[in-house]
Amino acid sequence: MNKRIGIIGAGTAGLHLGLFLRQHDVDVTIFTDRPPEAYAGLRLLNTVAHHSVTIEREIALGVDHWPSKKYGYFGHYYYIGGPNPLKFYGDLRSPSRGVDYRLLQPRLMEEFLNRGGKIEYKELTAEDVPTVAARFDLLVVCTGKGPLGQMFQHQPDHSPFEQPQRALCVGLFKGISEAPIRAVTMTFSPGHGEMIEIPTVSFGGMVTALVIENIPGGDMEILAKTKYDENPRAFLDLLLNKLRKHHPTVAERIDEKEFDLANGPLDILQGGVTPTVRTSHIILDGGKVALALGDVQAVVDPVLGQGANMASYAAWIVGEEIIRHEVFDERFCEHVNLRRQDRVLGATRWTNYMLTNLRLLPVELQQFIFALSQHRDLADEFTDNFNYPERQWDCFASPERMRAWCAKYQRTESPALALAENAELSMQ
Repeated sequence: MNKRIGIIGAGTAGLHLGLFLRQHDVDVTIFTDRPPEAYAGLRLLNTVAHHSVTIEREIALGVDHWPSKKYGYFGHYYYIGGPNPLKFYGDLRSPSRGVDYRLLQPRLMEEFLNRGGKIEYKELTAEDVPTVAARFDLLVVCTGKGPLGQMFQHQPDHSPFEQPQRALCVGLFKGISEAPIRAVTMTFSPGHGEMIEIPTVSFGGMVTALVIENIPGGDMEILAKTKYDENPRAFLDLLLNKLRKHHPTVAERIDEKEFDLANGPLDILQGGVTPTVRTSHIILDGGKVALALGDVQAVVDPVLGQGANMASYAAWIVGEEIIRHEVFDERFCEHVNLRRQDRVLGATRWTNYMLTNLRLLPVELQQFIFALSQHRDLADEFTDNFNYPERQWDCFASPERMRAWCAKYQRTESPALALAENAELSMQ
């Protein structure tokens, strides 16, 4: 059977799936609304880190153009603010890497074309889907924008939010020196939000991505509403003041004379993400299947860096199942979902848990954070498990599981007693 696969969307999910299928000589057409040469002039698309498990897939696909040993980062620094702040570090077993998607996506598109894949440049609507699907044995929908995403039913059991939980301000910056180990820095300002600093490759080389996750109503929310373009100096001064107050371990490495957007005004993105999980597939008129993948199936807030990585994982699973099957029906979809759901749902549940509980800071989470700060082996395991969100959810799914994970690393002290001795972290 000469399989013909259509893919709507040229993000991580669509391109990784397309490249995988071309390795197996499957006829693939990707539909997207912009050619590779258009990316350089776009506003920042996102600030994404590819974890080592995703980099391994890119190596297997032959598209590891920014080797992580040279361009990657090697662990996470953590800072939890308050009157008695906590600082600690965790190693990654293998490095992760951040690359500006305005560089990465067009490069992968060119690789796909060079390997015999086809791309049609058009903006599709939901009304176009049945006609497009008729051309293929299977249609995979990877872009959740507007009506295309709405074709797939929202699953409220996995999507508890009806609006964004953080007001986002993300950008690429220059003038921030690296920490002693090139690493992500994750800093937490209880009641106000979180920030993730990611070493990132952009047009001019290594820069710093700041993913600033601001709790609505908190002191940091103004950053999501203040426009850089209207007064760049005023915006930068505001940002510096907020970083000194809420994220000091990053602020102390800033050269204020050099601090600015790395490549110009297009290097900033503001808004919000509503975490959403949708049904895995639909049956179109005529009986063809449209399979949800990537942002169509699951969208997560970027606070834990899971979106692109779970999309790549799911794309690989879909690719393997396409190679294995000859019939693309509901039973095919069942096979796909049984294999991908633990990681996809693990990533969404863990992310949603943290979005909620970093505000509330229940006692079990405070105890867990304190245990991380006291036990380097636990911090290393927690850090490397960003590659494996289902393992993180195995811990965070209940207070009993969190206590059991901590207990593996405890010496003789009670975590509650240790917490009290540190003034209960003063995280309220």
